[in-house]
Amino acid sequence: MTSFESSAASAQHTRGRMSEPQSYDFRRPLTLGRDTARRLEMGFERFARMWATQLSSRLREPCSVVHDGLSLRTYDDYVSTLPNPTVLVLCQVDATRQAGMAQFPIPCALVWVDYMFGGSGLGDERERELTDIELVVVRDLMQRALDDLSYSFSSLVPLAVTVRSVQYNPQFVQATSAADPVIVASFTLAVGQRSDTATLMMPADLMLVEPTSDDMDADRAADLARTRRVARERLEHLVQSVPVDVAVQFAPVVVHPRDVVGLCVGDVLPLEHPATRPLDVVVDGVVLAHAAAGSHGSRLACQIVSVEECLS
Repeated sequence: MTSFESSAASAQHTRGRMSEPQSYDFRRPLTLGRDTARRLEMGFERFARMWATQLSSRLREPCSVVHDGLSLRTYDDYVSTLPNPTVLVLCQVDATRQAGMAQFPIPCALVWVDYMFGGSGLGDERERELTDIELVVVRDLMQRALDDLSYSFSSLVPLAVTVRSVQYNPQFVQATSAADPVIVASFTLAVGQRSDTATLMMPADLMLVEPTSDDMDADRAADLARTRRVARERLEHLVQSVPVDVAVQFAPVVVHPRDVVGLCVGDVLPLEHPATRPLDVVVDGVVLAHAAAGSHGSRLACQIVSVEECLS
């Protein structure tokens, strides 16, 4: 066999081993633009610092969280790389009803629990499910971390994330469709002498927000200020137009139950209110002003003589 025939046979063998062509959805390209990737990395780095601070304060042990990398992949590809079993914290973005997921090893969670209960952080190396008490502790720690995530991305995308459930088998968790693109951030968690790898998955269409220009930001700020001003004016107008019950009353007097039960027509009940003292003008139990009794035509009336300092 000549060298040419050998090369042709090798090329044909290589083509035979290649898989069938894969379809590419240009509406969902699995690539991140440089500017978009940088914005997301800055958000996740800010989240990592806040997560480390939160863990250190709760576990009373030096902790560090380092953002290792960011990738855009399909959900099925992400799940296939996760160990089994592992802790999977399913979370929900309240504004969109979309789901995300945080993942970390089970022994890592058990170390957290051990520190929370005053232990030395040895934890339990067994791959087991968390008990009910351990689950409550881990859910609380992760909810606080997800609150930090919302704050970290507040300037990019509104994220109100809440913990929904905790699972252990990645193959049985369907947070989103298998072909949907997701953003995956990986972290290195160091608690005491232990170091683990954790990941955080969020839907790509939620995280991939387009940047806005400075002019658009200025216009949006102006629109927001205008909206708030109009809302404030409408609120003041509506509040001033709400009808309220106003009472003009004497100073209250304390009596015994027997005096109330035994009241009859013609009895006199002393009010102990000096004749020279103005009456109280009361709205919903709060004294707003003081007034002198009088008349206005054929009707009783009162004239305001003083106003409480809190309203002046």
